[in-house]
Amino acid sequence: MKKFAIAAATATALTLTMANVAFAQTSQAPMTLAAGEVTKAKETTTDTWITTKVKADLLTEKGIPGTDIKVETNKGVVSLSSEVAVTDAQKDIAVAITKKIKGVKAVSADGLKSE
Repeated sequence: MKKFAIAAATATALTLTMANVAFAQTSQAPMTLAAGEVTKAKETTTDTWITTKVKADLLTEKGIPGTDIKVETNKGVVSLSSEVAVTDAQKDIAVAITKKIKGVKAVSADGLKSE
């Protein structure tokens, strides 16, 4: 009878151990999937990101009055404007820089005052 009880206890312990291992293995899959979804979310560009990137690139470009150029983005369409007059060459450079930014669909420089 003692041998039967020991055998039964051992079988129960092994079953519970295997169940825990199986549970641990299946619970990992949703975590991996969730991490993949987070990575995909980071790949999309937002209007705020586009505006920040355009502004930063204009500020670092020599010969462009980046501090005087206002940048607004709506659904990937970037509008450049300024209160200070810019040359046609500066306007062309600002538009070219803006068009290179990931996520930019179109650029409007109508708000940039010409000299």
